Amino acid sequence: MDARAKKALEYFLREDIGMADITSRLLPKVTISARIISRQRGIVAGVLYAREIFVSRNCKVKISRRDGSKVGRNDTIMTVSGSAYSVLSCERTALNLMSRMSGIATATNSMAAVVKKSNPKVLLYSTRKTAPGLRIFDKEAVAIGGGRRHRLTLDEMIMIKDNHLAVMGLRDMVRAARKHHGRFEVEVETLEDAVLAAREGAPIIMLDNMPPREISRTVAALKREGLRKKVTIEASGGIDASNLRSYAKSGVDMISVGWLTSSAKGLDLSLEVS
Repeated sequence: MDARAKKALEYFLREDIGMADITSRLLPKVTISARIISRQRGIVAGVLYAREIFVSRNCKVKISRRDGSKVGRNDTIMTVSGSAYSVLSCERTALNLMSRMSGIATATNSMAAVVKKSNPKVLLYSTRKTAPGLRIFDKEAVAIGGGRRHRLTLDEMIMIKDNHLAVMGLRDMVRAARKHHGRFEVEVETLEDAVLAAREGAPIIMLDNMPPREISRTVAALKREGLRKKVTIEASGGIDASNLRSYAKSGVDMISVGWLTSSAKGLDLSLEVS
């Protein structure tokens, strides 16, 4: 397991418990068994992280549904046994993380299926609209659901956005990026800027908040200029389940959806003591 993830899990647990779980301390020192079950249909994610949370407090865990598995109502995801104090003090941290990750994975799986059916050549990506402290887990949940992570941190790849362009300008910014890095991405909002970025040698062009019809016009313009095959085209901004199919058919190569990690609803999970 990634050392950063392991450190984060310990922090999450300590954050929730504080000095001690004073309610569970009232319980007798007995060993209990409990099941984590799904309350609705979806895709499970975060199972290994939930396991790590319980194991870190000397609990034993048996996994019944692995990451990426489909679950229905009342399906058992894992069984946990250990002291009553350990199991119950870990309960909420494990459920919160797995619920969030499973919700993201479920939403991603649903949207990825729509994209694939509409145009199997188009790939679905997440964005950096993740909760602070949770990006490792949010991005992994997207991958488990069948999407792509995109960049995890700012140091992974240059991505020139509108505020960068407000400082430096499109032509100069693209030329600076070409000078220092071979592969980068530039965000544009108009057909004209997309053509300019492609002429200047931008390898990836993000069409931001551009309606599908305008994207198709932009792709056609790039084809006329002999530039389409030289660039990867990404659509982003304002994309959700209601318009996803139209974007998948617009002629792009990638679709990035911030909603997946910023607004997807958690999957309803519960821990039940036997």
